[in-house]
Amino acid sequence: MTSDPSLAPAAHELVITRLIDVPRAKLFRCWTEPALITQWFTPPPYKTVAAEVAPRAGGNSLITMQAPDGTLIPNRGVYLEVVANERIVFTDAYTAAWVPSAKPFFTGILTFEEEAGQTRYTARARHWTAEDCAAHEKMGFHQGWGIATDQLARLAATL
Repeated sequence: MTSDPSLAPAAHELVITRLIDVPRAKLFRCWTEPALITQWFTPPPYKTVAAEVAPRAGGNSLITMQAPDGTLIPNRGVYLEVVANERIVFTDAYTAAWVPSAKPFFTGILTFEEEAGQTRYTARARHWTAEDCAAHEKMGFHQGWGIATDQLARLAATL
């Protein structure tokens, strides 16, 4: 367990972690470059059709997914912390700058740690309530984020 308290297990948290055989800089690029985000972010049959990101503390994010029936699903958020090749923290608690969203759902914490020549990738979703956490898990968090992580790893290996 890490000594960093911000990485300690939290109530209402869902986690995916993988040891991925690519340098962490490539995984970081896949999370911060719009043209790459649209290639891996969403598990089929959903698609990511657009990504606008400003990966810096206070920067906006708008990732638009598309459901199989064609419905567009915009996901707005703000980056809270970005440390190149190490850590990205983002939230949907804000929709732009520091404008509160109508219904915050979670804060994402991504870490990219070197481990034996590979990258220990960890994605944490910390929810505001136990109900939101349970809903996210029921929506298929582990399967969906697992598929997306596999897609992320495959794409990063090609860079």
